[in-house]
Amino acid sequence: MNTKIKIQLSFMMFLEFFIWGGWFVTLGTFLGDNLRASGGEIAMAFSTQSWGAIIAPFIIGLIADRYFNAERILAVLHLVGAVLMYQMYNSVDFAGFYPYVLGYMIIYMPTLALVNSISFNQMKDPAKEFSFVRVFGTIGWIVAGLIISYVFLWDSPESRGEGMLKNTFLMVAIASAVLGLFSFTLPKTPPTADRAEKVSISDILGLDALKLLKDRNFLIFFISSILICIPLAFYYQNANPFLAEIGMNNPTGKMTIGQASEVLFMLLLPFFFKHFGFKKTIMAGMLAWTLRYVLFAYGNAGDLAFMLILGIALHGICYDFFFVSGQIYTDSKAGEKYKSAAQGLITLATYGFGMLIGFWVAGKISDMYLVSENVHDWGSIWTFPAIFALVVSILFAIFFKNEVIEYKK
Repeated sequence: MNTKIKIQLSFMMFLEFFIWGGWFVTLGTFLGDNLRASGGEIAMAFSTQSWGAIIAPFIIGLIADRYFNAERILAVLHLVGAVLMYQMYNSVDFAGFYPYVLGYMIIYMPTLALVNSISFNQMKDPAKEFSFVRVFGTIGWIVAGLIISYVFLWDSPESRGEGMLKNTFLMVAIASAVLGLFSFTLPKTPPTADRAEKVSISDILGLDALKLLKDRNFLIFFISSILICIPLAFYYQNANPFLAEIGMNNPTGKMTIGQASEVLFMLLLPFFFKHFGFKKTIMAGMLAWTLRYVLFAYGNAGDLAFMLILGIALHGICYDFFFVSGQIYTDSKAGEKYKSAAQGLITLATYGFGMLIGFWVAGKISDMYLVSENVHDWGSIWTFPAIFALVVSILFAIFFKNEVIEYKK
């Protein structure tokens, strides 16, 4: 892969995740402050990510893999996304906002697979080359948060009071239009599937991998993956509104500490696999969710602010040690025949059904502990996912029998 292509792919990844991090992190805060949305309505908005994850395989399996170049589909989806994002910027109530966010996530989630496909198609050795390109996605997410908090100050109490957070949608609409136009210049990535070949819903959703559930350990892992997404949804949906409500300065910028730790613990993952094995590594990821929420429940924006920062910084362990470890475990169990199907099934189960349940539960709990308008009993709210994650961790420790898997860099 030459330098020009490497720069193109890196810029593509940067914008792809700049777009996601530029509005999704502050979505809950915006909806509560600007549109006076309830916890249930905020849950509906976040659940669009799950609906997008469920529908995405159909777009990729029925269209992208069979009829059109991946870079052209990426371009069209982001150009349409720019229009929808601009409509979200103009929305004045939740009823008008929701159809646009639902439409946007249905077309955005497939782009996550498309950018990977375009990247892999240009690489001779993805195992060595992909990490360099993908890290620019994390950098993009971080830059978006820093711009919101430290450049434009949109998440400050004064700016939020003036409704400035809606400008995140305008910023992202512009970025989406730029990526849409830029995508036409990306290296050609033609369809990989034969148009004449019949494709079934089972193929698209990875349901062939259901056979793996006959393995007791994989079944325990599969169920645990769905269940751990319930407390995970609390972080995505409530973390930014929580930090903003209790008065933490620059909450969106500070939340980028989580993405920085994600890079660090990704590098440490091989060490943990080698010295502690899969079971202990994935349990560390589960227990990190419990610790994070305990820190959130008892921390504050004053003398205990360090607890909140530590809770944010645990994101690397929470995400890498569970989700990335899980992807590696799934790959090792699936074998060559079911590798793609197994990964698709796990993604559908976690980001699709697991987080769909999680967002709904988070919305219900948030409404239950609403003290007054935009004032919540956060200690009680964070206690629920802390206990839930702990229970899932204990059950996993009891029922999952230790096994050795090989980790290949």
